[in-house]
Amino acid sequence: MDTLLACAVVAVCMGPQLAAVDADRGKALWEAKCIGCHALDANRVGPLHRGVFGRKAGTAPGFTYSVAVRNAGFVWDETRLEKWLAGPAQFLPGSRMGFSVADPADRADIIAYLKSLSGG
Repeated sequence: MDTLLACAVVAVCMGPQLAAVDADRGKALWEAKCIGCHALDANRVGPLHRGVFGRKAGTAPGFTYSVAVRNAGFVWDETRLEKWLAGPAQFLPGSRMGFSVADPADRADIIAYLKSLSGG
């Protein structure tokens, strides 16, 4: 009985973190939320997204980034994309992206989709 109680406590405390991410759902979310400014294979208002996971920030070929993103000096990974999508201006002051994704599950699924496009 103690084991069952411990499992229940873990499930309650870690609920959303235990849920599996869904890259297919992420694709649908990306198409609904991101396609207004981004494309997979071309720069638009924002930089191209194919290959963003694992790419150094501010280095998509041919895109003119803000100084903040250009000088960020990190590689996009799950943690940084999560923080970026949750609040770009808070994560990287001086960036130009003014859109965020409020729901953590939505962010996780979008990140899973971007990761699937990047071979990561």
